[in-house]
Amino acid sequence: MSSIVVQAFITLDGVIQAPGGPDEDREGGFEYGGWQTRFVGDDADGNVIMEWESKTEALLLGRKTYEIFAGAWGVWPEDAEGFEGELTRRYNRVPKYVASRTLTEVGWQNAQLLGSDVPAAVEKLRAKPGGEIRVWGSSQLITTLAEHNLIDEYRLVVYPIVLGTGRKLFPDGFPFTRFTLAESRALPSGVVINIYRPADAR
Repeated sequence: MSSIVVQAFITLDGVIQAPGGPDEDREGGFEYGGWQTRFVGDDADGNVIMEWESKTEALLLGRKTYEIFAGAWGVWPEDAEGFEGELTRRYNRVPKYVASRTLTEVGWQNAQLLGSDVPAAVEKLRAKPGGEIRVWGSSQLITTLAEHNLIDEYRLVVYPIVLGTGRKLFPDGFPFTRFTLAESRALPSGVVINIYRPADAR
């Protein structure tokens, strides 16, 4: 069976919106895009993420995150050095499954729409032999997956910053979930990496 793994850069107040750049996602008038880049250079941005991404066998994305990724990893040069090139090559090659009520087609190579019954489609993907199916961003999709007990692990890179606004990973109305802490690691910058698993997971 495959595992559905949510990864997120997250603030102390739970915000995951637009960590990577000022124009990544301004929905709701969000003005703090790129907040995570204040910490660039910390090994959370390189070694840890590359270790995790080496296990990625597929991407599972909501519409907005898919469009952000396709407009970045989907067009960046594969021969770039280091982190960018490695992730670009991997993301271009793995299957990408997109949950959307509005898209009728997806243009990024190896991408496909999940269809109208997202939980059923993800259950089928999860039941197949394979490795980790990675979820980035996609907060609405994550809530839907959690409602159907389809998430096996949350890997959270927690940054010592409070924004006071923005889209949260666990918003009001998120389904009740108990977690076990599988791993925790503090970095010199104050960033903490926590890995959680739902206590009632399969």
